[in-house]
Amino acid sequence: MLKALRGHCGALLLLALGATHAAEGVKLRPLPAIYTDDRGSGLKQPEGVAFDGKSLLAVADTGNRRLLKYTIAGDQATPAGEIRLAEIPYPIRVQFGPGGELFALDGRSRRIARISPAGEFKGYVEPSGDIQAGPLMPRSFAIERAGSIYVLDVFRARVLVLDPSGRTGRTIAYPGNQGFLSDLAVDERGTVFAVDSVGRRVFVAGKPDAALVPLTGDLRADLAFPTAVAVDGQGRIFLADQNGDGIVILGQDGSFQGRQAGTGWKEGSLRYPSGLCAGPSGTILVADRENGRVQMFAVSE
Repeated sequence: MLKALRGHCGALLLLALGATHAAEGVKLRPLPAIYTDDRGSGLKQPEGVAFDGKSLLAVADTGNRRLLKYTIAGDQATPAGEIRLAEIPYPIRVQFGPGGELFALDGRSRRIARISPAGEFKGYVEPSGDIQAGPLMPRSFAIERAGSIYVLDVFRARVLVLDPSGRTGRTIAYPGNQGFLSDLAVDERGTVFAVDSVGRRVFVAGKPDAALVPLTGDLRADLAFPTAVAVDGQGRIFLADQNGDGIVILGQDGSFQGRQAGTGWKEGSLRYPSGLCAGPSGTILVADRENGRVQMFAVSE
């Protein structure tokens, strides 16, 4: 009953949000979704997705307590193995390192695990160095191309930047007027983007900056409760609107570029999108949590 009510309210909300912009510059066209592993078993409440920039997709299949790999060719995804580790009982975020290593955030222990390309547990990310690091409570994390690890530390209200070995290089302070920062992304230049779920804003920090500053104002006209952010090679910013069952696209300057909206089960519709990443050849991949799948979209203007 509650789910049905939520879906009805979400549909009304999307109609209200969608009426704000009659013309949208960027469109998302649905491609075939990913539903199963190599044995035909279904995904269950996936919350995280990551692309290695070449051909590999990793999925945090949260409800099944595992990670899954897929190879992507065109708009087709082929299962490429499963990783189950006692050290990561509830994966919620996943990222690739530059050497094919996987990193996964466990939602129970709030620790980031290192995983070899072969699927072996290699220990947790333990910050070290001159900057006081602990206690650490990651809400999310991102890895840039050179291997630096950016940790969204909600306990100390900061982004902690680590080198590939885990040594602390610097910190980026939270802005003074945020609601709740829930996710971050790093582009090819090392620019950090963080999404504020409560304030419905995006904050940004360049590579030399010591603090996050607003990129947008309150986006309540376009978003209900954004919880995930990704940036593609063109600098476009994608936001997963968890409670509004949609994806909002912003330009590099924070300007509205488009929205994919629609609560439902058909491919292209979403129910509680929880994570997203830029995929190959102008695509975006979304962890469509309540539909138990990863939905792929082609991005076009």
